[in-house]
Amino acid sequence: MKRCIISLILLCSFSAAGAADAPLAANAPDRYIVVPGDTLWSIAGRFLKDPWRWPELMRMNADQIRNPNRIYPGDVLVLDRSGDNATLRLQQERTVRLSPQARSVPLETAAIPSIPPAAIEPFLTKPLVIETAALDAAPKIVATQENRVVIGAGSVAYAKGLTPEGGEFWQVFRPGNPLIDPDTNQPLGYEAIYLGEARVIHPGDVSTIELLKSTQEVYVGDRMFAAQKSQFPSYVPHAPDKNIQGRIISAYGNMFETGPTGIVTVNRGAQDGLEAGHVLAIYRSVRAIREISRNDPLYGRTGLFQIQRPDATNLEPLSGIRNTPVYGRQGPTGTDNSIKGAEPPPDLPNERYGLLYVFRTFDHVSYALVMEATRPVQLYDVVQNP
Repeated sequence: MKRCIISLILLCSFSAAGAADAPLAANAPDRYIVVPGDTLWSIAGRFLKDPWRWPELMRMNADQIRNPNRIYPGDVLVLDRSGDNATLRLQQERTVRLSPQARSVPLETAAIPSIPPAAIEPFLTKPLVIETAALDAAPKIVATQENRVVIGAGSVAYAKGLTPEGGEFWQVFRPGNPLIDPDTNQPLGYEAIYLGEARVIHPGDVSTIELLKSTQEVYVGDRMFAAQKSQFPSYVPHAPDKNIQGRIISAYGNMFETGPTGIVTVNRGAQDGLEAGHVLAIYRSVRAIREISRNDPLYGRTGLFQIQRPDATNLEPLSGIRNTPVYGRQGPTGTDNSIKGAEPPPDLPNERYGLLYVFRTFDHVSYALVMEATRPVQLYDVVQNP
């Protein structure tokens, strides 16, 4: 038996002023059929010059942004240009086959996501950031069976601080590098290095646990988090409601630069007004700490990104080299203030070159996926409302 469900939902209409706010792409189609593998971002890019302005095109309110009408493969998006006001319609046409052998599957699972799920799924359940207070209170492994120094999957260990509310399954992690706000120089927390999964065998003041899997060696002193269920963000990409300005403070994998589909950490979080689904523009700051470090006379003598530099007295001075005619009388940039007659450095504007999609927030930091970038995304670059 075949039942064809056809519903026409008028989702938006925008005036010439609205179209100017969310301009259509030059090659925007009049009709598009949603296919498996599409995302809201990729579809929006077909109709708009700025994909993140999808809610403006769809005339969505705040509730619809957080709980969007589902769009499924086979649905048809129609852009009507016949009148003074362009109109976008979602035409849902889905065929449901009923058979005694058919298996019932919730339709919501087939809805297209906001962004590619594979890019962020590993980061939705693993511990990523731990604040100082939470780190001090986190349960930890206090001993191993047979006093082994290193354990892995299949090993038995003993942990203190596990609570019944945390359930049977836990994640094991180790505190990583501190996350320092480059604007205030204050610590925002620590990166959490995911080590594996564990199951409680015998609960108690000191619980017996079994490691179910491990991504690297586990030691006494490693910490634990209650396992979390994966919740893919269903938010429609949209700009923050309030003014947000921050910096990229780390890139996943201890990298110093990344690109599209890369994961970065931003020094702004839920307490600053960020939420899953927010889109931020990336700007290259010519006055960033990165540039200051790279122009330091010690740069190149102690490694590309060496933080703890040796005493300058132990290094060969470079002043003689940099004062050669090749560098000019005012230094290599012509703005060396230590030289008489040098001009003050110009106030250069930040240059926009990409977009981020925030997919997971903590109190003071957030994780985001690089959606677009025309150059490498580097630490300390500025992020703000697009």
